[in-house]
Amino acid sequence: MSLTKKEKITLFWFRRDLRVDDNAGLYYALKSQYPVVPLFIFDRNILDDVDKKDPRITFIYDAIENIRKELKEHGSDILVYYGFPLEIWKQLSEEYEIAEVYTNTDYEPYALERDRGVFDILKEKKTVFKTVKDQVIFEKQEILSGQKSPYTVFTPYSRAWRDKLNDFYLSSYPTKKYLKNLQKWSGSGSPMMQEMGFEVSDYNFPDDEVSETLLEDYAEKRDFPALQATSRIGIHLRFGTVSIRQLARQAKAHSAVFLSELIWRDFYQQILSNYPEVGKGKAFRSAYDLIKWRYDKDDFKKWCEGKTGYPLVDAGMRQLNAIGFMHNRVRMVTASFLSKHLLIDWRLGEAYFAEKLLDYDLAANNGGWQWAAGSGTDAAPYFRIFNPAAQAQKFDPKGEYIKKWVPEIGTATYPEPMVDHKLARERCLEAYKKALDKAK
Repeated sequence: MSLTKKEKITLFWFRRDLRVDDNAGLYYALKSQYPVVPLFIFDRNILDDVDKKDPRITFIYDAIENIRKELKEHGSDILVYYGFPLEIWKQLSEEYEIAEVYTNTDYEPYALERDRGVFDILKEKKTVFKTVKDQVIFEKQEILSGQKSPYTVFTPYSRAWRDKLNDFYLSSYPTKKYLKNLQKWSGSGSPMMQEMGFEVSDYNFPDDEVSETLLEDYAEKRDFPALQATSRIGIHLRFGTVSIRQLARQAKAHSAVFLSELIWRDFYQQILSNYPEVGKGKAFRSAYDLIKWRYDKDDFKKWCEGKTGYPLVDAGMRQLNAIGFMHNRVRMVTASFLSKHLLIDWRLGEAYFAEKLLDYDLAANNGGWQWAAGSGTDAAPYFRIFNPAAQAQKFDPKGEYIKKWVPEIGTATYPEPMVDHKLARERCLEAYKKALDKAK
């Protein structure tokens, strides 16, 4: 049964919410008065700049096929396109009688610009376009200070976030109860990966479940990269194959520290929403844009390749290059090393992480890099500079993590440190002080 072109329908647009269960926008679409047709667009504005072997494309593709399989159990299907969203929406608005469009809110600058364009196209056809909160517990300006302004410091934000949290915000949307409202039809499938110019990856993606044992041990073990003590749930959160509400319920029950990590995620999303310039290359603290960064191509290359002569930094970068993941404690050390030891602009590191991290998320990546560089919200004071050797001694005392990723450690083939910690620290302090004095 093909999709009729004349009957009025509601379209639900999947983006970074690739699941049927507990999906806010899909829930509201299914409760509209028209049969629902799901949609996904492989967006060329994003994908044209992505490596053709990037495993994230396989991850997304598989998630869409899982959604299709579930929809077919209810006699329905999903429209899948590869192209430029505005062109596709123009085509859809001509082909179908679309009464309403629902989607979940994306807070990134490109996504907001794209959605404004879609809104304008649909407005011409008098089609309603509704966006719904789904990927965070609290969005935009739901958590405000006593002065009714967004929090820019994490600790009071976290306190207010926890105070506001109740069962209402953690409740799942009973999407499956309303799947009978899907349009009954059968499509022709997705464009193949090869048709889109991408290679199918055999990457072994992490599981989408977090065990109670991991959560209960999380506070004690999470900082030690040699242990399998972190959730690796980031890619599932990024693409919405797991519900933030489900995770927050688990964390609330089993780990205050893990819940705090989810609060950090909300915090950085609301920073991006309220201060969108941070997503466009600006420092949150504008004075830090006056820093005179040095750019040494060879130094940057050594950092990228994990050949700095600082074992913990090198282990982290090699882990990132090999598997598209880096332990969070090590992310802080590697980011601090680039921006402070090498005095290379944090934006270059941010872009490198964006290219390599499978769990890359603009708000969190930008927030983390600006924290490390000192230019962000909860930034450590600029004079607090990680000592990579001390960090290795504290968090990888037996050198297990380092040995795994830097097997030549302790041999003549391992390079000497590319900079002296003490001299690099002094150089950083001088450059930062100059910029901040200039800003006064």
